Amino acid sequence: MNRTDLASTIAQRTGVSVKDANAVIGGLNDVILEAIGRGEKVQLPGLLTIERVDRAARTGRNPRTREEIQIPASKAAKVTVGSKLKAAAKGE
Repeated sequence: MNRTDLASTIAQRTGVSVKDANAVIGGLNDVILEAIGRGEKVQLPGLLTIERVDRAARTGRNPRTREEIQIPASKAAKVTVGSKLKAAAKGE
């Protein structure tokens, strides 16, 4: 399902226009990105949790040359799946 399909489905289920549903999806996208950028955790209970995590610097290995390389510390987004999403993936 892509964004257009999602907006259409939301519009049908909620009785709002596709334009309004698309605006809500865009707004949700913006809010999540801004919150993660500030280091805040975003939780949608039962569905998912998104948070920013720090990755420590570490030593890696170039797979082609087998030479050790230093990988600098960085920040990443971590997504944890909620119970309802897990159940849906299992077909329950």
